[in-house]
This record gives sequence, structure tokens and C-alpha cells, in this order.
Amino acid sequence: MPHHSRISAFVLDCKVDDLAAATAFWSAALGREVASADQDGDGKYAELATAADEPFLLLQRVEHEARIHLDIETDDLDAEVARLEALGATRIEFVKRWWVMQAPTGHRFCVVRKQRTAAVSTGA
Repeated sequence: MPHHSRISAFVLDCKVDDLAAATAFWSAALGREVASADQDGDGKYAELATAADEPFLLLQRVEHEARIHLDIETDDLDAEVARLEALGATRIEFVKRWWVMQAPTGHRFCVVRKQRTAAVSTGA
């Protein structure tokens, strides 16, 4: 049976000491309420409100330069990582429960376990 995958989140990587000010800025700039000011209780992740059919919009406090990256969710982490490697992506690091990967274009992205209960589209 084929596995499934889809875009799960747009993640704003913020090189800041305090994520609260960044969250307030992006909330106002995008007209989105703050859904969670401290998602994991460690001051590293905040979430802005999105509709049920939209990808999550997360802010992440990071040490590297500011950028945006995609999270791709899947019901089979190993199969999706292998599929993306076959397309030319490389594994960078396993973090907690997900893989940080790099596309052949140099863009970083994460492959995460299924985040939402709605059906996901079939991966190619």
C-alpha cells in the first residue's frame, strides 16, 4: 500500500532571543491570532491560527540565520524520506521525531509524522 504525504507547515525560523516579539510581529503582519505562544513549553515554538484546510504556520526560535522552511507530513516517515532521497534530497539530522533534509536546490525542509487527522494526498 502506498504511503501518503502533504505540506504540513510553513515554519518561520527566527534568530531571536525571545520568540514572543517575533510572534507578535508575525501575528499582526499576517492578521492571524496566536494559537499557541509556547507550543512545547520550551520557548522554542509558537503557532499562529490557521484554518483546518491550511498548513500550520509555526515560528521556531533558532541559532542559524532566519529563513522559512516547509514541513512535509507523512503516514510513513521512513518511506517518505527514502522517496525524497531517491529524488535527490539528503538527510541532514534526525531531531526528536522528524528528519531535517536538504533538497538538491539547497533548501532545508523537515519530514514529520502525520500532524492532522484529515486524509492526506498520495505521495508520488
